[in-house]
Amino acid sequence: QVRLVESGGGSVQPGGSLTLSCEVSGNRFSIYSMSWYRQIPGKERELVALATSGRMTMYGAFVKDRFHISRDNARNTVSLEMNDLTPEDTAVYYCNADDTWGQGTQVIVSS
Repeated sequence: QVRLVESGGGSVQPGGSLTLSCEVSGNRFSIYSMSWYRQIPGKERELVALATSGRMTMYGAFVKDRFHISRDNARNTVSLEMNDLTPEDTAVYYCNADDTWGQGTQVIVSS
């Protein structure tokens, strides 16, 4: 079974940036659609960004050109670069592949 490990979360001030990474086990990474979701306390998990195996990307409406998803098939990793963060981006961010979730990484945006 595929295993996903996220990293890169932390605390940042409004307007700041963070880059999340997700490393995926196994040798099938290149065929997976990779996605980032987030869960704000009290709300349902929502899609942040998706990168298909064909390198098509899509983003949640709230992203508004602030985030960028990228994948490195040679390193089995997918990254999420987040810029111009606001307190509303505070959430636990999860990586997903092959219907498997990582453990999540906390992002806190606060002054």
